[in-house]
Amino acid sequence: MASLALRALSVALLGLASLAQAGERPVFNGEQSQRFRAWFTLLVAEQLHRGPNPRWTHRDCAGLVRFAVDEALRNHDDAWRKQNGLSARRLPPEMELDDAERGWRENWRSVDGSVGAFASAYALVQENSDFISTDLNQAQPGDLLFFDQGDDQHLMVWMGDYIAYHTGSNQRDDNGLRAVSVRQLMAWRDVRWQPRSDNPNFIGVFRLHFLSR
Repeated sequence: MASLALRALSVALLGLASLAQAGERPVFNGEQSQRFRAWFTLLVAEQLHRGPNPRWTHRDCAGLVRFAVDEALRNHDDAWRKQNGLSARRLPPEMELDDAERGWRENWRSVDGSVGAFASAYALVQENSDFISTDLNQAQPGDLLFFDQGDDQHLMVWMGDYIAYHTGSNQRDDNGLRAVSVRQLMAWRDVRWQPRSDNPNFIGVFRLHFLSR
């Protein structure tokens, strides 16, 4: 348990240190950030309600985040809306991004410094997000909850009034997608998954670099 606590502290400090790196990249203003959050959480919710989109190729917790970010930063024209079955839906306002801002799509930094379409759960928080708090009251929709279980790291998405995540399962009768309330998660029998400040396996709430704080 002591080693896990030290690992947790190390990851949290790395997240804090990444604040200095955030200035090297485009950061959305407040309005853009709100629009991104609306699109990102909508796309995560659509996976929960409709099942995994065929373009979502890496079916795990980090893959869910990467897919939803990629789709949120796209141009949501008529073709995209029809392709995603959203033509009749009332959708968030477009983000109106420039090329640099849209460049976040498939442009993740890995722990080895390389940049590409893939990043693990650990890399998503260490290299691409800022540590916010271990207090869920500080989370905003679209923020990431990071858990370190020693040999395994896991992400969940704060949706505003519930938590969404992918278990990593890809069975015919189980697509791995889950939605739970905070109350349910706080009462989880396996206490390692409780998002509490006194849980050494819960590293905290992280916010993607490009979102305004």
